[in-house]
Amino acid sequence: MKKISLLLVLAMQLTFIVSCSDDDVTNTDSDSETTEELNDETGDEDAYVEQYADTDFEATDWTDATHSKSADPDFEEVFADNAVKRIDLVITEERWQSMLDNMTSLYGEFGGDFGAGSGPGAGGPPAGGAGGGGLVEIDEDPIFVPGEVFYNGKEWYRVGLRFKGNSSLQSSWSSGILKLSFKLDFDEFEDEYPQIDNQRFYGFKKLSLKNNYNDKSMLREKVATDVFREAGLASSHAAIYEVYVDHGDGPVYFGVYTMVEEVDDTVIDTQFSDNDGNLYKPDGDGASFAEGTFSEEVFVKKTNEDEADYSDIQSLFAALHADNRTSDPEAWRANLETVFDTDTFLNYLAVNTVIQNWDTYGRMTHNYFLYNNPDTEKLAWIPWDNNEALQRGNQEGALALDFSDLNETEWPLIGYLYEDATYKAKYDDYVREVASNIFSVSNMQAKYSTYAALVEPYATAEVEGYSFLNSSADFQAAISELNSHVSERATAVDNYLN
Repeated sequence: MKKISLLLVLAMQLTFIVSCSDDDVTNTDSDSETTEELNDETGDEDAYVEQYADTDFEATDWTDATHSKSADPDFEEVFADNAVKRIDLVITEERWQSMLDNMTSLYGEFGGDFGAGSGPGAGGPPAGGAGGGGLVEIDEDPIFVPGEVFYNGKEWYRVGLRFKGNSSLQSSWSSGILKLSFKLDFDEFEDEYPQIDNQRFYGFKKLSLKNNYNDKSMLREKVATDVFREAGLASSHAAIYEVYVDHGDGPVYFGVYTMVEEVDDTVIDTQFSDNDGNLYKPDGDGASFAEGTFSEEVFVKKTNEDEADYSDIQSLFAALHADNRTSDPEAWRANLETVFDTDTFLNYLAVNTVIQNWDTYGRMTHNYFLYNNPDTEKLAWIPWDNNEALQRGNQEGALALDFSDLNETEWPLIGYLYEDATYKAKYDDYVREVASNIFSVSNMQAKYSTYAALVEPYATAEVEGYSFLNSSADFQAAISELNSHVSERATAVDNYLN
């Protein structure tokens, strides 16, 4: 892979500074604080906030369309399908070091076994590195710090930035790869900095920059979200970005990321007519819906958090495990459908199983949302986290189309519905529809060709220590695997349906 030369980096930095100097709309009449002054900030997070909480600064790039809560989400700008856009994160050296120190306390030494260690310095990671020990259970998210975001010649101020992820975050860190996923929250620090009250990024409050862990094509997250939405399911938008991070010494190319829309931000706002319902992000044993496993701690609320009402989830457990499931299936279905959008789930299940996705329900007790849609008063299924989709499988492997490798009592939302003749027929219809239209060989191979041509220059420009590629040839090999995979899935669907 080619290295970015020092001259190129300096040229990009100069261009970047010049492009961000234009004044648009002033958000406050306060005295200006320069970018150079911001980069001199020091101290721990409390000291940082204390030092600057009362300092007025001028948000010179603020406009209603780009920064205000009043703007509708601009999907064409943020989630373009026909471009790889650049976004820069600027974090002071001290803030960056605090993020790295926090990661070390959570996951151990960078590039080594999990456990105590010093972590990487502000100058960047060691090249490459072998992975450490097994994954550890951590209930704590990495810390947020204030930083600046630059995009398209504009600045967003005091944005909350943190590392994000679970197994992908730990594995990247222990492997000595500093290409880590980021969570962006544009008004996380609005209490400390009133000037950014309700700051948005083209109408978006929160966004995820995912590092495409274990995906040398760098397309799986993007393509999977496309397929889910094309199938008529509520699902995040995604787009490809090149990400640069300046943590004190100028912008460093962190590589190709996938920007993903957050479900609890704009997905329920724009893909449902009412966003006041309960939104859950289940994680843990009870998320399997196995009988007797319900607990409030597992069904993490993302809306209405102050209301300790989980009756909708409890009603789903009760309806799913009702005694009449096999003795009176018609009555069982009718009762289940009063609390659960079974049609949406069967559609999701068909798409998810056709494209193959092992890191989700049926294998793992996470990576989905449930939304109690006020219009129907039914819980609707929303897929999430698709970087492990579109491959033959990993660990336990993706589920078979007939779920012959599934323990139905451990995963009853799949097992019980598939066992019911009426629901199985609906599932089969969705499988046929997905494979013959959205996920047809011709459609998908054309999509892969278009996206691969777009992404390849940025993927092969990734540098050692910030990439999961061993060579530029890895990218094309991964695209070839995607093309072979869709052909194999077409054959598998034919065999299953016939």
